[in-house]
Amino acid sequence: MRSETTAADTQQVHDGRSADGSPETLRRVAVASFIGTAIEFYDFYIYGTAAALVLNQAFFPTLDPVNATLASFSTYAVAFAARPIGSVIFGHFGDRVGRKSVLVASLLLMGLSTALVGLLPGYGTLGIWAPLLLILFRFLQGIGLGGEWGGAALLAVEHAPRKKRGLYAAFPQLGPSVGFFAATGVFWLLSSVLSDDAFRGWGWRVPFLLSFLLVGVGLFVRLRISETPVFARAMAAREASKAPALDVLRRHPRELLLGAGGMVVAYGLFYTATTYCLAYATGTLDVPRTTMLGLSLVACLFLAAGTWLAATRSDGDGRRKLVLAGAGLSVVWGFVLFPLLDTGQPVLIALALGGALFCMGVVYGPMGAYLPELFGTDVRYSGASLAYNLGGVLGGAVSPLVATRLQSAFGSSSVGWYVSAMAVVSLMCVLALPETRERELT
Repeated sequence: MRSETTAADTQQVHDGRSADGSPETLRRVAVASFIGTAIEFYDFYIYGTAAALVLNQAFFPTLDPVNATLASFSTYAVAFAARPIGSVIFGHFGDRVGRKSVLVASLLLMGLSTALVGLLPGYGTLGIWAPLLLILFRFLQGIGLGGEWGGAALLAVEHAPRKKRGLYAAFPQLGPSVGFFAATGVFWLLSSVLSDDAFRGWGWRVPFLLSFLLVGVGLFVRLRISETPVFARAMAAREASKAPALDVLRRHPRELLLGAGGMVVAYGLFYTATTYCLAYATGTLDVPRTTMLGLSLVACLFLAAGTWLAATRSDGDGRRKLVLAGAGLSVVWGFVLFPLLDTGQPVLIALALGGALFCMGVVYGPMGAYLPELFGTDVRYSGASLAYNLGGVLGGAVSPLVATRLQSAFGSSSVGWYVSAMAVVSLMCVLALPETRERELT
């Protein structure tokens, strides 16, 4: 029997309370969306750090240094190709079954795939099977993360009152900052206390094995949350899409492509300033590994600051305005990133990385509310996830590969030009999108 949304239900969503009227529910949702994304992005980022530092030697020892690094980054890119597939799979069930159950499944897939990398023998033991299995686990990581972000963002946004959606969406958006900080911190600690041989022999596996513990924590938190009131009303009204991904392509191709384009600079900045710059500074500039990991930790604080500032201000200033400001700043910062990095001075390297990640945060923060607001409830999980992860393919998957080739052929300044070009692409895409902060989530 069809049920109708009552005026009281609607008012509860608008005045700052969840559908059950409990402020505790909103706090629980904020914590669950934050912890879940932090854990999953920790899993994702430890691979990027390992790819920059050790996977080339552990799994591709027969290649020369440049090609081994490219091969390592190629396995890294596999997950980005898998993420849109994960968006389609998890988005389908998220739009038809519910946000909560899909988030539990994505957490399990990501966590177990990550932990298995820590148990995988290297090339010296398994031969060609070692890199093949590495690629498989990385692909499964991408599938899991492809379903994670959209569900976490929707969990926050669909529970939040309209005038505070940017605020509540800030919590899942902070997950990458904390996940990256934790991933880098673990590698920094291991690099500090272990010899180089011990780190390359077994130490790098420890961050991956920690995922077993983190999955348990994430499941405990996520199993305690409720389904979002917006989705519950849609299900009560029998408004679920039969093929959400196809409906996104038919009804929202413009929002999908422009939203993906808007995400390009966020991904490009992040993976250039972290994964590529880590490999470049330690391999080409001979900056000690522990120094670069420590500077990356400092830079991560700038990412968190930019994310929180822009996400919370987007409720008053608008999502579009702040994303445009971040993209504009990124155009400029692309030109100064590598001149600062190439000095080899720790303070200037910290400024280079911190500035890049702050710009990224200003773009990224409002996207937690902006992308979901572009799509209707029946296709919101699929639409927001696809836009987010297609942007990852364009901006994140290829950035370390392109940067490695550009630097070897034309010097480091060309990588900065590449970053600025990605920022221009995002700027133009967001200019073509509308403001959404006043939209009702129907």
